[in-house]
Amino acid sequence: MGIHKIILDDDFAEEFSLIAIHCSEEDYKLAYLLNNHLGFKLGRMRKDIVFQEEDKEVCFPIFQFDHEAQYTHYYLIGNKCKYEVERENENVGLFDGAISEKVVTSYLLPEFEQPDYFLKIESDYPQVPLRKHIAMINEINQVISAYEIDNDQIKSINHLIFN
Repeated sequence: MGIHKIILDDDFAEEFSLIAIHCSEEDYKLAYLLNNHLGFKLGRMRKDIVFQEEDKEVCFPIFQFDHEAQYTHYYLIGNKCKYEVERENENVGLFDGAISEKVVTSYLLPEFEQPDYFLKIESDYPQVPLRKHIAMINEINQVISAYEIDNDQIKSINHLIFN
């Protein structure tokens, strides 16, 4: 009798495209700009993406738009979360034992520290007008640059699964 092997590839992973966006605007302002320039209807989700890091909860804002006619889902996600950590100074003298605060920055995708935001695009269609979206995003005056990120370069891809 023959031996049957079942090989589980990574077929269960959802296919998506990821656009990195460099923009110094607040998250709600960028969502508004994308809504105006690309015809989206991005709205803030009730819950942020939350991770535990160094005994602190780090939160990343997320906006969602479901384009039902094209069976496409758009997610605008912040990449940076800044929080304060208290630390005790060990200096001897006038400020001995004083507590100071240090600002720590956490990243949704630590391998990509430069982008401020990511636009994740999930679609049932194999052809998403990615170049058109990138060109339109780059036309926004407040956006410094936007470009596609290859999914093979993402090490912490589990951070982008939030459904």
